[in-house]
Amino acid sequence: MSIWTPFAELEVSSLSHNATDDLWVRGGFPDSFLAATETASFEWRTAFIRTCMESDVPSLGPRLPAETLYRFWQILAHNQGQLLNAAQLAAGLGVSGQTVARYLDIMVDLLLVRRLQPWVSNMQKRLVRSPKVYVRDTGLVHALLGVRNKEELLGHPIVGWSWEGMLIENILSTMSSSIGAWFYRTSAGAEVDLVLELGVKERWAIEIKRSISNPVPSKGFYIGCEDLKATRQIVLYPGTERFRIDSKTEVMSLNQFQQQELGQKKP
Repeated sequence: MSIWTPFAELEVSSLSHNATDDLWVRGGFPDSFLAATETASFEWRTAFIRTCMESDVPSLGPRLPAETLYRFWQILAHNQGQLLNAAQLAAGLGVSGQTVARYLDIMVDLLLVRRLQPWVSNMQKRLVRSPKVYVRDTGLVHALLGVRNKEELLGHPIVGWSWEGMLIENILSTMSSSIGAWFYRTSAGAEVDLVLELGVKERWAIEIKRSISNPVPSKGFYIGCEDLKATRQIVLYPGTERFRIDSKTEVMSLNQFQQQELGQKKP
């Protein structure tokens, strides 16, 4: 299977005022992003998924019917950004836990799926220890769910998780490999969408919000920041204005974060 390097937000944001939304809806594969119409983009992604199911992925692991593979991938899309529950996945598909683990490993290796590991330390907290799983390209998420355009996406329950996945993928795929990345969650409700460790004494906590009008972090985010002893508290949102909502927490766009913050941290 040929794996292209998908477009990143920094590469397309200057093309038009809709480029970031197009990247979100269509994903970053060039043939999908640059398609002449929404229909052509959706059809390309559908064909790509079918090729993966019928020949590419099965050639690298235990054989499963294409229909089962499709259900597996579709379940991952429905659970975008959720904690991995391999036993539940296996039960839903009627296969063994080992088979699920093997196919997930293959999809991770092929850069189709990302496992974001939880922050684990010796803090006296009941920490979540399962990874979160994202289909890396949001265009594929939407094709798997039958979402054809932005209007349909905005009315779909996956909208927030899809937006989170797009931002996390753009950050992790373009930042320096020396930066550590996790998420943080406790059983008591503390949660940070993305934790970046840029050095021994530099730890950033990031909350991702889809709302433009009210990008206010949850209480759990602030608790998580205290637990982590975060040195920066950042909210990423779809707007263009950069501002503070309190003395410790700053709101900015993905583009501003990557250019003005992470851009300064590259070796």
